[in-house]
Amino acid sequence: MTTVQGADGTPLHVVESGRADAPVTVVLAHGWTLDERCWAPVAESLAAGDVRVVRYDHRGHGRSGAVDPATMTLDQLADDLAALIGQVAPRGPLVLAGHSMGGMTTMALADRHPDLVEDRVAGLALVATASGGLGGQTFGMPSAAFELVRAAEKKLYASKGWSTRRALSRHPKLLSPAMRWLLLGPDAGRQALRITTASVSECRPLTVSGFRPTLEAHERDAALALYSRVPAHVMVGTRDRLTPPRYSRRIREGLPAAQLTVFPDAGHMLPVERTAGVAGRIAALARTAAGTRAA
Repeated sequence: MTTVQGADGTPLHVVESGRADAPVTVVLAHGWTLDERCWAPVAESLAAGDVRVVRYDHRGHGRSGAVDPATMTLDQLADDLAALIGQVAPRGPLVLAGHSMGGMTTMALADRHPDLVEDRVAGLALVATASGGLGGQTFGMPSAAFELVRAAEKKLYASKGWSTRRALSRHPKLLSPAMRWLLLGPDAGRQALRITTASVSECRPLTVSGFRPTLEAHERDAALALYSRVPAHVMVGTRDRLTPPRYSRRIREGLPAAQLTVFPDAGHMLPVERTAGVAGRIAALARTAAGTRAA
């Protein structure tokens, strides 16, 4: 474990595994309200191969620094990712893998750092994510019920208690039923539920409210074009309530050469629900990247 500086000096918590001299570095970016632990099972699998694996906590998440909500944007996350790559993986081919908001971060990276993407990225995995269209998402609830929920959220976000709390909940088990319904498929195992619940319960409340506007404003179909030259794999679960399969199909329209895997009965948390499938597809991208470099 180490700490690097984000684009504006924010400390970012980083975990590295695998061979330090491996021909390819895989960078794993996690989703909103989560942290690098959600990639840990995939990272363990990948590190057994001929790759170096880097996973990290976004600003405001996990063990990275708390920040002003004004800096909680996808553009800032993209700048952080570019800064991180410059410090921990300044040379050699990269495979980027982004889950949910992490996938959106890779799209923002193409917008803000096109030279980095063109020069270094040799593979892309987009896991349970979207290129846009998230505004007005109701998560499967009737519109009237969802509006009531949003009204309650706005009132909560404006409260003093919300802004001063250090974590969403000190009792993770109380969140388990909601996490299983919202984020996991019906056959998710205990480890998937434990990791998901632990990371969400420990998330800072201001991180939840602070990042929501940038996710709803996210529209980056055009950014996908910069990845059209590299092998890409898009993954989604049929039971994903946050980014249902239609979002992955929209990404596929922007990346027509990309492979698409739809995991039956899986929810949003594919890195912990379908670890072997996700890791295997990322490992294949890394092998292709290594072969391209060798050629």
